[in-house]
Amino acid sequence: MNNREIAKEVIQAVGGKENIQKVAHCATRLRIMVNDEQRIDKTKVESIEKVKGTFFNSGQYQIIFGTGTVNKIYAEVIDLGIAESSKDNMKAEANQTGNSFMRMLRTFGDVFVPIIPVLVATGLFMGLRGLLTQPEILAAFGTTPEAIDPNFLLYTQVLTDTAFAFLPALVCWSTFKVFGGSPIIGIVLGLMLVNPALPNAYAVSSGDAVPLMFFGFIPIVGYQGTVLPAFIAGILGAKLEKRLRRVIPDTFDLLLTPFLTLLVMSILSLLAIGPIFHSLETVVLTATEVILDLPFGLAGLIIGFLNQLIVVTGVHHIFNFLEVQLLANLGNNPFNAIITCAIAAQGGATLAVGIKTDSKKLKALAFPSALSAFLGITEPAIFGVNLRYVRPFIMGLIGGGIGGFAASLLQLAGTGMSVTVIPGTLLYLNGQLLPYLFVNLLSIGSGFVLTYLFGITKEMITADKEIPAERKILDVA
Repeated sequence: MNNREIAKEVIQAVGGKENIQKVAHCATRLRIMVNDEQRIDKTKVESIEKVKGTFFNSGQYQIIFGTGTVNKIYAEVIDLGIAESSKDNMKAEANQTGNSFMRMLRTFGDVFVPIIPVLVATGLFMGLRGLLTQPEILAAFGTTPEAIDPNFLLYTQVLTDTAFAFLPALVCWSTFKVFGGSPIIGIVLGLMLVNPALPNAYAVSSGDAVPLMFFGFIPIVGYQGTVLPAFIAGILGAKLEKRLRRVIPDTFDLLLTPFLTLLVMSILSLLAIGPIFHSLETVVLTATEVILDLPFGLAGLIIGFLNQLIVVTGVHHIFNFLEVQLLANLGNNPFNAIITCAIAAQGGATLAVGIKTDSKKLKALAFPSALSAFLGITEPAIFGVNLRYVRPFIMGLIGGGIGGFAASLLQLAGTGMSVTVIPGTLLYLNGQLLPYLFVNLLSIGSGFVLTYLFGITKEMITADKEIPAERKILDVA
């Protein structure tokens, strides 16, 4: 079956053109905004060639095709006369649905997703810097860390420190953009929070500098590496800017709106928002560190088991905030190692299904889905295989707990975020490579063995039996 035929079957199975409002796609999924979910023949969609899984999320029926394939199917769907929409526009419409808590979490995710790529790059730079400055590596080339050119070390420091030194500017820019303000005003407001004229936050925390005291009781420092002050300032700043544009005459808009927005928000940010929310952020970070420092590997066991379950529910965006804070304040990210184990274990469970089943369709689905998980993308594995039959997903959760337990005991911590399993290897080149490989193999092996022995039922082994569509999980948010 060619891609055009698949596109025609998809349109028919979701209720025809009249049931489709708009269509968009992301890296792996075809996203369809439908008028009536009840008109979707989910069993028929599941049986279409190349479909790896489906789920309904905030008004969108999302069909997993995988990277590359989804682009071709999308092009055919559009060519057949379906209205297209950008992913951002569709997301904006979807964000109007759901309860206030879920909308808040989606908004939080929308703010952080655009800045994650630069934090990923920074983490990779940290890993490479750690590799290039390891005594064992340098000894192989007949040199030592002391012999490295100071100018080269300074350059590597520029690569690794810039994103976190100016993190408030990135957060404020993204927040202004999400809440409808002018991103350039957000950047300037964020830069004000880390202006060199203010005492450096890291210097103050180490005792090398003291805060400025306003009115004798308000401590003022720079907010390098902070998130919450910039996030709150961005929300209020964007709302203030939009309000000012409504009341200021067009003649004076260009002159007064940026001036008043920056003036009011700089005062509020430095005198009120910064001190209050930096203190709250410190409490959250301290609580996170306490949890991660639980004895006997308990943190890894709990988080490793629950992580992919939390991902399915859609509230995992809160981890972005925690990971950014860990990296900015500690220079490492213990969450990454634990989450890697959770992802790897789901890949191991999917691989076991692919090997043990006699179903050609399930094999064709399981093997590429397992590979995708080993590259850090679990959607095809979870929604396409494991969660449909429930047992493999549970065995994958257990495997994630086992791997996370080992990661906690070994005190593994990545130099970045958002890259895991095979690509995540680059975050552990600073002397942690072997234990990182060990916990990955342990997670994959645990998920594989548990699924192979206890997670596969007779119906999964039966050759060419239709994959049951009714066993999908509840809608994710």
